Amino acid sequence: MAILEVKNLRKRFGKTEVLKGIDFSLEKGEVLSIIGSSGSGKTTLLRCLNFLETAEHGTISVNDKVIFNGESRKNLKDADIRQNRLHFGLVFQNFNLFPQYNVLKNVMMAPTLLKTDTTKNIEKHARELIERVGLTDRIDHYPCQLSGGQQQRVAIARALAMNPDILCFDEPTSALDPELTGEVLKVIKGLKSADSTMVVVTHEMSFAKNISDKVIFMADGVIEEQGTPEEVFENPKSPKTRAFLNKSLEGI
Repeated sequence: MAILEVKNLRKRFGKTEVLKGIDFSLEKGEVLSIIGSSGSGKTTLLRCLNFLETAEHGTISVNDKVIFNGESRKNLKDADIRQNRLHFGLVFQNFNLFPQYNVLKNVMMAPTLLKTDTTKNIEKHARELIERVGLTDRIDHYPCQLSGGQQQRVAIARALAMNPDILCFDEPTSALDPELTGEVLKVIKGLKSADSTMVVVTHEMSFAKNISDKVIFMADGVIEEQGTPEEVFENPKSPKTRAFLNKSLEGI
């Protein structure tokens, strides 16, 4: 049974159709990388999954339960949307940490507000996650005292704190220099396990090629090609995929 199934997802902004019927599925423990040029619809797809945007058509199912149906989208209540978002953790490009709180409080914030457990247990879990991303020695620091790579690692721990079914990354290294990019990708790689399902929108072709179980190449609002990293990177069938990879894979 797929943990995530997306069928015929469509989204437009005004007269511009950004997603033109997206279909894919993901099994528990798999890592999916979504690649493609800017403007291909990658981030919009991720935002629709996380209910930051509302698609007009299609369905999104998690653990075989439909959590979004475009036919009845106008009936979705705010409480339903908040509940559906709990299936997904999202790590943004630009960290989006709370500047007034230290690392520990940033990671504890969401579960504390939602009262998912006792404060003692929430703090214990937060400390474990901070250790997992290698920031125990920065636990009392504020975002302004951290490097970009460290801030992104805090953001990853914060997303994990809600125990999401699926962890989503929106170009998590795009705001980082090459040295810090490697630091963050190493943490994401370390999260890969049978219990951790991830969707990663990325421009890091080496990461997508070496870490993913599945790769989707998007172009002009459609999935132009999808398959294993070997299928997409080594034997692409679409001319658009080949053209994109020829520009992106130099040095890999």
